[in-house]
Amino acid sequence: MGSDSEAEKSQQKEKEKEKLRKKMLAIAPIAKPLAGKKLSKKTFKLVRKAAEHKCLKRGVKEVVKSIRRGHKGLCVIAGNISPIDVITHVPILCEEAEIPYVYVSSKEDLATAGATKRPTCCVLVLTKPTKGELAPEEQEKIKADYSQIVSDVSELTSSLF
Repeated sequence: MGSDSEAEKSQQKEKEKEKLRKKMLAIAPIAKPLAGKKLSKKTFKLVRKAAEHKCLKRGVKEVVKSIRRGHKGLCVIAGNISPIDVITHVPILCEEAEIPYVYVSSKEDLATAGATKRPTCCVLVLTKPTKGELAPEEQEKIKADYSQIVSDVSELTSSLF
């Protein structure tokens, strides 16, 4: 009996490894800096918080519009977009506006964190909501998480060049 469950477990692990391998193959070559496992988790957590407090812009159109309007924040871009031409201009805009950006491996995970069912190419995490106000302690929590991730991203970016 025990060997059957062990065989099932090993099959399950193999399937998970295969899924991860396929996910990594789908990532575009321009997806740099790509967040590691730990940074991705932190980033998704921040995106989730931002979505709860209406401090999030989803999709290429909204993100580009916000950047052009001068809003500041952290841009999170999915690395498995096809065709990649859809988002190639976003990092350039971010660099011009001095907005930190990071790639994550999956658009599906990004959408889940951003509280949408539809896969999302990119999101912009704002430090404060565009409309209304947040409770001071909530704003502090988001800012603290935001600062932590921005410093991790800048560390990642500096190690690349």
